[in-house]
Amino acid sequence: MDQQRIYDRRQSRLVDELAIGKYGMLGLVLMENAGRNVAYELLARAPCRRVVIVVGKGNNGGDGWVIARHLDAAGVEVAVLLTTSPNEFRGDAAVNYAIANRAKIKVIDLSHATTAESIATHFAEADWLVDAMLGTGATGEPRGAMRLAIEAINQSSVRTLAVDLPTGIDCDSGGAATVAVRADVTCTFVTLKPCCLVAACRAYLGEVRVIDIG
Repeated sequence: MDQQRIYDRRQSRLVDELAIGKYGMLGLVLMENAGRNVAYELLARAPCRRVVIVVGKGNNGGDGWVIARHLDAAGVEVAVLLTTSPNEFRGDAAVNYAIANRAKIKVIDLSHATTAESIATHFAEADWLVDAMLGTGATGEPRGAMRLAIEAINQSSVRTLAVDLPTGIDCDSGGAATVAVRADVTCTFVTLKPCCLVAACRAYLGEVRVIDIG
């Protein structure tokens, strides 16, 4: 892993495609490695007794399910908040959602939430919030429950860790949507991203950690 190398959105996608297509790694293995290593990063940052993970429907959300499972196995109290309907999960994210359900991880469906305040009530006594809504592939403005969740996270005093990138941040330009998560720690995968070098973006990223996915 080279922390000085910088991959943009296209190159980051190509890393996954090469790992799967050329080397025969399963997408589930990459997701497992990513989520497990972020969970270890959280466990190393005491206190880590209760963690609330906010997930979207894509692979970033899939990473969130893996994080939840590993934290739960380590004895951490975990709650996962859905910003999308459960029936929208597909592929590897859907597999990890099903595993988390079988493991009886606490899941709260907030896809129909109407206020940021109603979402924030689920943050009580949390040591960490985890933003696993959108990753490097996302562009445009977050909408609906996801937008409300970002507002709730930013209004909270609980420390926040972003998975790959804070939701609302453009991987390549470093531009922020009108609402974007302001993280204390960002765990980005494989390499730094172009946005990590944009001065205006640093207030959203916080401390940046480069995480291996195998």
